[in-house]
Amino acid sequence: MRLRAKTTAVILALAIPAAAEEWTPPRMSWGAPDLQGTWTNATITGLVRADGVENLVLTEAEAAAIESGMEALYASVDDVPEGELEVGKDVGGYNTFWMDPGKKLAVVDGEIRSSLIVEPADGQVPYSWRGWYRLVRRFLELRRADDPESRLLGERCIVGFGSTGGPPMLPVLYNNHYQIVQSPGFVMILVEMNHDVRMIRIDDDSLPPAIRPWLGDSIGHWEGETLVVETTNFHPGQNFRASLRHQIMMTPDARVMERFTRRGQSEILYEFAVADPTVFTQVWRGQIPMREADGQIYEYACHEGNYSLTGILAGGRAEEAEE
Repeated sequence: MRLRAKTTAVILALAIPAAAEEWTPPRMSWGAPDLQGTWTNATITGLVRADGVENLVLTEAEAAAIESGMEALYASVDDVPEGELEVGKDVGGYNTFWMDPGKKLAVVDGEIRSSLIVEPADGQVPYSWRGWYRLVRRFLELRRADDPESRLLGERCIVGFGSTGGPPMLPVLYNNHYQIVQSPGFVMILVEMNHDVRMIRIDDDSLPPAIRPWLGDSIGHWEGETLVVETTNFHPGQNFRASLRHQIMMTPDARVMERFTRRGQSEILYEFAVADPTVFTQVWRGQIPMREADGQIYEYACHEGNYSLTGILAGGRAEEAEE
């Protein structure tokens, strides 16, 4: 009995220090939490919940079915007919070599998520009737293709497609990397697409309303281990943010709150809330895990006025001539 008691005591003595060694968030030399590194938010979880999916949290079986379905979908993209193609036949866009949307659904707090939006409960962007009207009108403007300045900002190489640069910063079809660099009073986020840079000023005053930079005016402060950022003064050109994976209509007067919390050595929990009474019926919120990425971000080369933009406008004139 004494031997057993001594053995138990030794095991407990060894186990207690191990249990006490919890992960300690790193800090910068001046005391601020350290968020630095290269991160990715790539995931096949969409911004909004797919039709027929009722719950925010998926079972492992449901997640496996969705992930295998997406894998099959992307495999079909490369299924191009062999041999000589018919003139005028649509062969699709670029193949999956150029795509990097991720392979897994987003997991937050151990829950497999069906949408990045967590509020409203239905996982949808809560547009008002005015918001829907503005969204549809913008789509119709794009169909005309009669003005280079009315084209998507991604096509014009001004900012990335969709809301990849944000805020909110959302995953797109590829180039979902972000590099965070900190210095006293500033947090810089380099967005891979389209080499955009967000400069977050810590504990500073907002810019005057007349100054509206690309990606808005971001002011941050620290709440414990969390970086809290409020962004206002959005550029009017960013009202419509469209990519293959999400389309969002916002106004220059929108307010976006973000929270960056390091959850471990290799993960940051990114949370956001979007308020814009002009187009939404309520504030909508989302959560996205950002995982540590290997390597560095390389240049995203984009050339304004290249063949894509001139081709879009020329195609618009050709369609008008045929009509």
